[in-house]
Amino acid sequence: MVALSVLLDVFLPVLPSGVLVITAATAAAAGSGAATGQVPHEVPDILALILSAATASLLGDFAAYRLAWRGGERLDRAIGRSRRLTVAQERLGEALSRGGGALVVLARFAPAGRSVVSFCAGAAHRRARDFVPWSALAGLSWAAYSVALGYFGARWLGATWLATGVSVAALVGAGAAAGFLVRRRPA
Repeated sequence: MVALSVLLDVFLPVLPSGVLVITAATAAAAGSGAATGQVPHEVPDILALILSAATASLLGDFAAYRLAWRGGERLDRAIGRSRRLTVAQERLGEALSRGGGALVVLARFAPAGRSVVSFCAGAAHRRARDFVPWSALAGLSWAAYSVALGYFGARWLGATWLATGVSVAALVGAGAAAGFLVRRRPA
């Protein structure tokens, strides 16, 4: 369920994939005894969750990238109607051509940033070798961060709704910071 949510959230950014990853990590931490301060014996559950979320993120990004790649003139016209998408596509194209894939990683944390980056990279016909490694790094970074929030939230606050809420607030805070940085003009 978590992997499917992460996979589809590139197409429907309103899906709560980050919340599901955090909740699953909190549950895994509770099941491992980490919430009570015991040494976790079920660390592979956490690693499996990270790998599952990261893989689903990469697959979703690549599916959106390929869909936009094949979108042709119809997608170009749709992007051309939106000044924001046009500017985002130009900035992404410039960043990727300069090797600035850090934008891809940063955008993974921003609300709907993953969608914009994946679709714009495909629509701009950026080479897969310029996009996919950065998308993989973005998915892995986001998954590890989200799982760590849920895991350590449960460890420090116990496997409660408070721990999940604090962890989700930290994820939203990171998303707000990433959104601010993505919108900022480079020096």
